[in-house]
Amino acid sequence: MGDLLRMFASRFGSGPTILVRAPGRVNLVGEHTDYNDGLVLPVAIDREVRIAARPNGTDLFRLYATTYDAWAEFPAGSPDRILLEGWARYPQGVAVKLADRGVRLVAADAVIAGDLPIGSGLSSSAALEVASALAFEAAAGVQLAPRARARLCWEAEVQWVGVPCGIMDQFAATLCRRGHALFLDCRSQETHHIPLPQDVVLAVCDTGVRRAVGDSAYAARRQECAAAIHWLQARRDDVPSLRDLSVDDLPEVEAMPDPLRRRVRHVVTENARVIESARALEGGDLRGLRDIFLASHRSLREDYEVSCPELDAMVEAALEAPGCLAARMTGAGFGGSVVALVNRQEEGSFLTAAAEGYRRRMNRPGVFFTSEAAAGAQAGISGP
Repeated sequence: MGDLLRMFASRFGSGPTILVRAPGRVNLVGEHTDYNDGLVLPVAIDREVRIAARPNGTDLFRLYATTYDAWAEFPAGSPDRILLEGWARYPQGVAVKLADRGVRLVAADAVIAGDLPIGSGLSSSAALEVASALAFEAAAGVQLAPRARARLCWEAEVQWVGVPCGIMDQFAATLCRRGHALFLDCRSQETHHIPLPQDVVLAVCDTGVRRAVGDSAYAARRQECAAAIHWLQARRDDVPSLRDLSVDDLPEVEAMPDPLRRRVRHVVTENARVIESARALEGGDLRGLRDIFLASHRSLREDYEVSCPELDAMVEAALEAPGCLAARMTGAGFGGSVVALVNRQEEGSFLTAAAEGYRRRMNRPGVFFTSEAAAGAQAGISGP
């Protein structure tokens, strides 16, 4: 936090009174299921967004983002009066949603920093939203319940930013527990924490291919899922969402036109894989995760069509590296990262071999790092 404190003082002339952090996440399994009322199994990582802030006695939020070396401003009294673009739209959307809930916003100066890669499929947008919510709440002297904060940040991204995402990322950034995966039922929003083995470390293998969730392909997948529901509801009345299908319904699904049947097949089998993975982790049996993760990646590649050559090559490189227990793409796809579970004692050998294997396959470098399972977002006060 030292650099952040110094940067705040250099920009605003004195130290901050508010410090917050919100982590990124990897999703072990359960991809593209959250917006279908399904099941997910994310883990927070120790890369994060950090914000230093201080109420400024004016009606103007003044934000500086170190990643972009850029400023943004919007009024506290009517945060929706102007429409910001790019990174600034996320904290502005959070402010708008807080105001909609009757929170009397208190304008603040803020520096936004962190070490969470953008566009890597690690949910930097949700981390920015949750960190912004914590900072704005602290400035206003209010504190939302964690689940209410996660839902507010999700609304900000969907309704203000315009990205039709599910709730997983905001809930992961808010509710994850150190050393645990978060089992989340996206319909009921019930959660429970599953401890991860201490001899396993998370490895993030970034392909270097940047993607934006707002891209048309992501929205198209949501539209295809909605079309599949419409097809099913014309034939039966007990399927309000794809969550209500089980593997026993797959023979009926095969009658759907393509690509709808493949989209549904992925969602149904992916929900089942989340349950299998949770049971394996709870039982301490990690051997089966390799096949579960491979099946998930294959389904995402062939049925949901959100992988790419770089992600496929990265999975191959990870699986052939020493100490790798399981690997698959993580996040929305179309680029981004692969998550691998790695034997802690072979962490260094894994990173070296995976990097070489990816370069050999794609003739380009990737970015590789390991992470512990981190805690969810936190806020603190520094000074008077």
